[in-house]
Amino acid sequence: MNKFIQSNGFKRLIILISIAAVLYLMRSMMNLILITFIFTFLMHQLSSVTTKGLRHIIPVKERAVVVTLYLLLILGLVAVLYKYLPLVTWQISQLVDLLTGFKDSPTDNSIMSYLAEAFQKFELDKYLQQGFDILLKNITSIGKVSMQVFMALILSLFILLEKTRIIEFTAKFHDSKIGPFYDELAFFCKKFVRSFGKVIEAQFVIAIVNCVLSVIVLWIMGFPQLIALGIMIFLLGLIPVAGVIISLIPLSIIAYSIGGFAYIVYVLIFVAVLHAIEAYFLNPKLMSAKTDLPIFYTFIVLIFAEHFLGVWGLIIGIPIFMFLLDVLDVLPSKDEKLT
Repeated sequence: MNKFIQSNGFKRLIILISIAAVLYLMRSMMNLILITFIFTFLMHQLSSVTTKGLRHIIPVKERAVVVTLYLLLILGLVAVLYKYLPLVTWQISQLVDLLTGFKDSPTDNSIMSYLAEAFQKFELDKYLQQGFDILLKNITSIGKVSMQVFMALILSLFILLEKTRIIEFTAKFHDSKIGPFYDELAFFCKKFVRSFGKVIEAQFVIAIVNCVLSVIVLWIMGFPQLIALGIMIFLLGLIPVAGVIISLIPLSIIAYSIGGFAYIVYVLIFVAVLHAIEAYFLNPKLMSAKTDLPIFYTFIVLIFAEHFLGVWGLIIGIPIFMFLLDVLDVLPSKDEKLT
């Protein structure tokens, strides 16, 4: 027992539980923490790539690139909110009316009639309305959301600008009285950035690609409320695997309302092609074999993560699971290929 208690594995387990307990106590600030980490990681990756690209043309400092990217991001967010917020609110309302009115629309198609009955039986319109009401409430209470995003942007900006000083100052804890604790904490931080950060980055890139391609195809097909649909597709795209399936429900309903059963077939074909692009091109390029989970595990993780973490669980559930697998050395090594 003494040998087990003094082992590195037991110490790391205690530290991991301690970190989880601290995060639980700070759960009221979890939105700010997660948004700050996501901004910091994504902007660091973007600034690194941009700096390397620009240095082939002109000599440039990374700090200048970071400041420029953040200024462009802030100006873009302000412009989008100022110009499109009323339009997005109106389109979401129209989208809710269209989807909730589906169950009351008479149809001669047996498949769609069955879907309408199931839609009414399970009161899906009620949950749909509640979900969009929450989204509209968050949009209308834009002040609180904007403050969290603004604080996250400022914190992430300072982290990137003082990255070198932060690393040098933090390294001083290695020789302090809490050196052993610092070493184990550094171990978890490296694992966290390598697994959690990379998966989050890949999810955002995949969601953006899905959103752009989907909006282009839906625009060609004549779908209404493209901005609201684009936001919905992007947010659902952050949910691995399940997001594509969930998005099929509202897209199929809208497709049937504007083009009949043939449009549903078009949407299914398009989603199948999009999923193939994601599965055979984007995932291998962005995530590699290290994050290739069976679909069964993906859905189980999403179900439990949503239950314990709410909406955030659908987005960060898989990254957290990948982090735990990495800590437990369940995943293959970097150069190992799956057979």
